[in-house]
Amino acid sequence: MTASRSKRANHFGTLCEKRMAKKRRFVLERASWHDARFQNGTPVEIKSTMVEHADGQPGNFKIYREYHDRLRRADGWYCFVVYRPHGRSGCTVLKDRMVKASNLPLLRWHGGGDHRGTQQAKIAIGDVF
Repeated sequence: MTASRSKRANHFGTLCEKRMAKKRRFVLERASWHDARFQNGTPVEIKSTMVEHADGQPGNFKIYREYHDRLRRADGWYCFVVYRPHGRSGCTVLKDRMVKASNLPLLRWHGGGDHRGTQQAKIAIGDVF
């Protein structure tokens, strides 16, 4: 992924986080393993993806094992968000869904490279919605 594409994905992810925080009344919180908390303190990791990438491939959600394990131990949740980008800076949230971390479909872990220092799994949009 090019730096500009990565930067754009981060931009859209941040937009989705803010929209979900407002919609679901999360308190945004920067931590390595979660993005927000419910009002009762339960951690929430917000995962977003484009409905379709520029090459026509469907989007998917990347889950990192170390953070997933920690979220499960904390009885946390995922907020999955599918969006469509508009131009260079806007996006439309197409759908979102809350899933308890312990209720994710079976994950197939593989090497995640040095990016996060942990294994990763990809979840297809259709496996969540």
